[in-house]
Amino acid sequence: MTNLHIDGPVSILVLLGITLPEVSEADLAKIQAAAAPGSTVKVVSNVREAVAVAKDVDIIFGFIPEALFQAAPRLRWVHAIASGVDMFLYPAMKDSQVVLTGEKGLVGGHLADTGFGLLLALTRQIATSIRLGPETWQAREAMRRKEVELEGLTMGIVGFGGTGRAMARRAVAFGMEVLAIDEWPVAPSDGVKEVWGRDRLPELLAASDVVAVCCPLTAETRSLFNDATFTQMKRGAFIVNVTRGEIIDGDALVKALQDGRCAGAGLDVAPQEPLPANHPLWTLDNVVMTPHTAGASQLRAPRNLQRFCDNLRRIQTGEPLLGVVDKQLGY
Repeated sequence: MTNLHIDGPVSILVLLGITLPEVSEADLAKIQAAAAPGSTVKVVSNVREAVAVAKDVDIIFGFIPEALFQAAPRLRWVHAIASGVDMFLYPAMKDSQVVLTGEKGLVGGHLADTGFGLLLALTRQIATSIRLGPETWQAREAMRRKEVELEGLTMGIVGFGGTGRAMARRAVAFGMEVLAIDEWPVAPSDGVKEVWGRDRLPELLAASDVVAVCCPLTAETRSLFNDATFTQMKRGAFIVNVTRGEIIDGDALVKALQDGRCAGAGLDVAPQEPLPANHPLWTLDNVVMTPHTAGASQLRAPRNLQRFCDNLRRIQTGEPLLGVVDKQLGY
């Protein structure tokens, strides 16, 4: 746990973004009430505006591109409005004393909703039906032969944090067995009897009918799924990824989908974003994709605003902050 004790008033900068598109007067009142008396709160809509006023800022609620970091010499704490923070961990920020917190544990539910939606689109031939439109009746028998029931199958979850646990809850509700691995020793829950270490990834892959990628992007997880990894998977398994596209090597995925090692892929994130129009993933019938939209929810901004306000109160008492990111580990 990380403690940050700041006595007295602070200067807070709120930088809007895709997951925090607006801050209402009521929201501003909540922030002001949580901050020490005499604190100031300024809301800006883009990085240029943020850089222009950053020299006296103590706290940022938003995001922290390097230009803003360099313009904010008094900065002590950033509360991110992004679930993945890999883009903020450039050397200057990573090695600084600036505390980084964020949405850890708050976004798993809606990411898992999309993950299961993508999986069902594949296994129940929903994506095929939508794609074929009125011609779907001519393909009805072929579609029925391809449909897969999830009950009794095994889901292997790679990364057992908030998203992994949310995927496990949904898998159990569908009658699936669930295996999970994580980089660190974490407690089992949500139908997972034991969380294995990373060294047992080949064992998990060999036993899983569905592989759910739920880990953050770090130096260790970049291209974790490559030619060798796909060879270790049970032949005909499905893969779902709702965290970071770079965890899966794009060329290796295409080959695995083409030669049958992988039965299908449900992707909210891609190896390159936006994925070029001529990328072979667009041409494969056993791929369903959404354009990195799994992170959206009507509840996301209010939840994160509440956590930011909770942490504003905590810095006045020196209590441990919520959602702390280990900048060296990357999550």
